[in-house]
Amino acid sequence: MDCAYCFYKDRVLDSSGGRQRMSDEVLEKLICDYMGLRFGVVGFAWQGGEPTLMGMDFFARAVSLQKKYGRAGQQISNKMQTNGVLLDEKWCRFLYENKFLLGISIDGPKEFHDEHRLDHSGAGTFDRVMRGIENCRKHGVEFSSLIVLNSRNVEYPERLFEFVVENDLGFVQFIPCIETDSGTGKPANFSITPKQYGDFLCRLFDLWREYGPEKINVRDFDSLVTYYVMGNHTMCTYSKRCGGFLVIEHNGDAFCCEFFVEPERRIGNILQTPLEKLATDSRKRAFERSKGKFCGQCLVCNHLDICRGGCVKDRVRLGGAQADGSSYFCEAYKQFFDHSTPGFMQIAAEVESGKLGRRTRSADKIRVHIEK
Repeated sequence: MDCAYCFYKDRVLDSSGGRQRMSDEVLEKLICDYMGLRFGVVGFAWQGGEPTLMGMDFFARAVSLQKKYGRAGQQISNKMQTNGVLLDEKWCRFLYENKFLLGISIDGPKEFHDEHRLDHSGAGTFDRVMRGIENCRKHGVEFSSLIVLNSRNVEYPERLFEFVVENDLGFVQFIPCIETDSGTGKPANFSITPKQYGDFLCRLFDLWREYGPEKINVRDFDSLVTYYVMGNHTMCTYSKRCGGFLVIEHNGDAFCCEFFVEPERRIGNILQTPLEKLATDSRKRAFERSKGKFCGQCLVCNHLDICRGGCVKDRVRLGGAQADGSSYFCEAYKQFFDHSTPGFMQIAAEVESGKLGRRTRSADKIRVHIEK
């Protein structure tokens, strides 16, 4: 695929022009080090580019190494973010047998999806992605859907919500697209504006609440319900600190976040430095804390405790970010929280009382257990 708004295409780590594929050496070192930290639950999230291009044998080796280096009682969680194009029956049998949870990118109905998610010949990919989704259903592979909101589909919240309902995409995340045009330094033409995002979130919330929050899980909304019930978020976008994970690239280089895979952000390489030291590196800790550095506008905002300034990338990395250090989507968040906060509080009260249940997946609970 050759998606118009792929944020990763320009973030290459070498100038050789070769294929960026993780070697067996890096794979084994990564798994050996991580399993050796003896966490009770060990989570791997496989991303690309497109991870299925590595082939099934690569992931079979990964699963084998996880079992080899795992300790008795450990649980392994494997997640994969994919465009879904290569998910044939053989792939889906493998993913089901090894309890992988997928995130599949699909941008709504065909006319929306095929506008930006094309292959290298310029052909649309909607039908191939939907075929992959059907193969997942046929073989019992658990998945979430990820819908990128671009300048076109963001104007049609009703159409997108209907698409989710009609295709039983019960676990969904809507990701706002904001990328920089390298020529102008301004947001690219497929990016959305804060006003578009705010309007979309408000309308989506109304549709979700009317339809039944117990029937569809919208990731941002789930995080907000969790906040009102338990006092913490499930998404790093709204959390007090950035996510505590590490990104390991194909060559072993380590970074703090997939949105900041840039040479100046590199904190080391697992072939030279143990994973444990990389995870506790002072630069990583500083990056996690950077989310708590707010501009004056945030400090006087009624919604600071809820949004915590949004994602760091929307404050500092993009050409469209505000000069004062606030989030590009600040006005969208204000509009949305002004509109939805009473509703979220009521939903949270119903969850706490047991009146409202939440839809769950077996993949959220069942993992591969190591027995030795």
